[in-house]
Amino acid sequence: MPQKAELIVEDRKIQVSNLEKVLYPKAGFAKGQVIDYYIRIAPVLLPHLRDRPLTMKRYPDGVDGEFFYEKNCPSHRPKWVQTAKVWSEGNERTMNYCLANDLPTLVWAANLADLELHTSLSRKDDLDRPTMMVFDLDPGPPADIVQCCHVGLWLRDLLAKMKLESFAKTSGSKGLQVYVPLNTPATFDQTKGLSRALAQHLEGEHGSLVTSNMSKALRKGKVFVDWSQNDEHKTTVTVYSVRARERATVSAPVTWEEVQACLEARDPERLSFDTEQVLARVAEQGDLFAALLSTHHQLPRV
Repeated sequence: MPQKAELIVEDRKIQVSNLEKVLYPKAGFAKGQVIDYYIRIAPVLLPHLRDRPLTMKRYPDGVDGEFFYEKNCPSHRPKWVQTAKVWSEGNERTMNYCLANDLPTLVWAANLADLELHTSLSRKDDLDRPTMMVFDLDPGPPADIVQCCHVGLWLRDLLAKMKLESFAKTSGSKGLQVYVPLNTPATFDQTKGLSRALAQHLEGEHGSLVTSNMSKALRKGKVFVDWSQNDEHKTTVTVYSVRARERATVSAPVTWEEVQACLEARDPERLSFDTEQVLARVAEQGDLFAALLSTHHQLPRV
């Protein structure tokens, strides 16, 4: 594979470089393979990225090197890369976020070693309105994803009592994430209020395993139900994004049956998927997160 090449992607010419540079040293996974994965997963990934301001998490020297978040879309971007204006309270100015609305933009971003794709829970035309509510289940060692499965199933059942359907995906790192599609008028105040109340309820019912408190000192051996992601100023790793781990693991959708099986087997590897495994799963199962784009839920009052 050449170090530099020109790819023609949907009639766009994209200069790519350092394709043989290994970005995952322990796995021997190179930048060219990252780009190849994003090209192959694009049919199911792009609908989840569409019109969502993208924060790029770039690893120019690989996962063992320094990384940086890039919120402002690079000024050297191709003219066809779309952007969205978003007011940043932290920077006290309007930022131009990239929008990964098409395959050429996705390839261009991957060539910048943007391994991880982090997006808003809302879309550019209505930044105050989340299209989903999310719970990030983060285990404090020695707890792992097995304990997250336990908490995730409790959360699923709690949401079902409120007539809210939920969907699970791995974080691609060490935890599990639970999503509730909305796609109806809702505010971040509503989603944050409800998610916090549910997290506190789980803590009250299962205090030996669950915490709703952000303090890392309180997380040892417990699962932190992070409700704070439901905020217009925060981003969450996008489904099908690779993660900067030893292996090129992916934030992959899973069925609740798989979550239950992982809990029963007490085997965290059951919910660890690399790029090839995810591509195979999509070929067999389709997009398990497709319902996030179309299912409508009205939030109950807290």
